[in-house]
Amino acid sequence: MLLPIGYQATVCTNRIVSILPYGSAPIKRMIEEAYEEKKTINATKNKATRSVIITDSNHVILSAIEPNTLKRRLEEGLGR
Repeated sequence: MLLPIGYQATVCTNRIVSILPYGSAPIKRMIEEAYEEKKTINATKNKATRSVIITDSNHVILSAIEPNTLKRRLEEGLGR
């Protein structure tokens, strides 16, 4: 199943480990480390980052959609 994360981007739901809110210092450090390892995917289309999705391959995906909205979509099975 695919989870829509905004701007026609999707993530395979069985690869998602965590959906986190953006903003805390530890999250920003994690994004910076992933960027240095070339494991960051920016799906915000230059909008404000609101969610950080961690995958089982240690990729960090940035989304402009609120974490609660993504979690609700995941729980409701809106991703196809």
